[in-house]
Amino acid sequence: MAKLKDIDNKAAEKGSVLVTIWQFVKFIVVSLLAMIVQFVLLNTLQLIPAIKALETVEFSWWVFVYPVAVGGLSYFIVSNVANIVAQIVAFFVNKEKTFNSGANVAVTLPIYIIFTIALIFFSAWLNPTLKEVFVGFDWCSETLAKNIATAICSALQFFLYFPVDKILFHKKKEEKTETKETAEKSK
Repeated sequence: MAKLKDIDNKAAEKGSVLVTIWQFVKFIVVSLLAMIVQFVLLNTLQLIPAIKALETVEFSWWVFVYPVAVGGLSYFIVSNVANIVAQIVAFFVNKEKTFNSGANVAVTLPIYIIFTIALIFFSAWLNPTLKEVFVGFDWCSETLAKNIATAICSALQFFLYFPVDKILFHKKKEEKTETKETAEKSK
């Protein structure tokens, strides 16, 4: 982790544009980690017998329509649990490693949760819609369609989370001052 801190400090010496680019690179790595967590859960939770049994239960509530052809209540549970766990992982890793933020978790976490719920609602609507479209293609199996739909939703979330995280996880002014003083002393 000392290497990562050294790169953070060198980027800070070069200016805010380079800091943002370096944060974006780290954000990509964290997002890939979150996506791996999401895909592992997506493809393993459905193997639990109690969840698998819910494939034949149609789920329809508000804008969420999960017919049996899409995987029913089982797919609703699996896709949303996988998404929620991935976002929890991403929150803490991005706060600590990507943005080196000292922001108050009691303030940022509720905002992040509200934003995440809105994105999960959107993904919960979009994911089965896309899966149904992809299943309609002759070349696309049920599993492939599920993974493609999840990848598209993950990509949309990726591009929406970075600017929100950048705003939420800004450094406190005291930390910026300390970093500048440390950099000046080391010259």
